[in-house]
Amino acid sequence: MSTHEQQVEQQVEQLVRRWAEAVHTGDLETVVADHGDDLVMFDVPPPHDGVRGLAAYRATWPPFFDWQRSGAVFEIVELQVTAGDDVAFAWALLRCGTPDELAVDPARRLRLTLGLERRAGRWVVTHEHHSFCHPA
Repeated sequence: MSTHEQQVEQQVEQLVRRWAEAVHTGDLETVVADHGDDLVMFDVPPPHDGVRGLAAYRATWPPFFDWQRSGAVFEIVELQVTAGDDVAFAWALLRCGTPDELAVDPARRLRLTLGLERRAGRWVVTHEHHSFCHPA
C-alpha cells in the first residue's frame, strides 16, 4: 500500500472514530458533521425502510442518547477501512448495550457499515447501516 493510500485510509478512520466518540458522548453536532444531505441510513429501530436525508438522520439520535444515558456503552472494538481517491467504505464491530444486556451476552456486537464519498475535498458519509447479530 502506498503512503497516499495509507493517508487516505487514516483520514477515513479518524472520521469514523470521531463520529463514534461523538455518539458515545452525545455530541449531536459532531455526529452529523461529516454526513451528506442525501444520506441514507438503515438502523436497528424502525423505520425499516431506512432514514433519508440529514434532517431525518439528526432526528434519530436524541432517543438513542437518552437510552445511552442509562449506562449503555458505544465503543469500537474492530474497524476496517478501504478507501480510494473518491470513494471509501468502512465496517466496524462495536460494543453497544446496557450493562444488563452485555452481562447476558458479553459477545453482543453492533455491526456498522459506512459508505463515503469525497466531496469538495472532504470525506462525507452517504450510506450508514447498523445491525445486530441475532443468535439462532
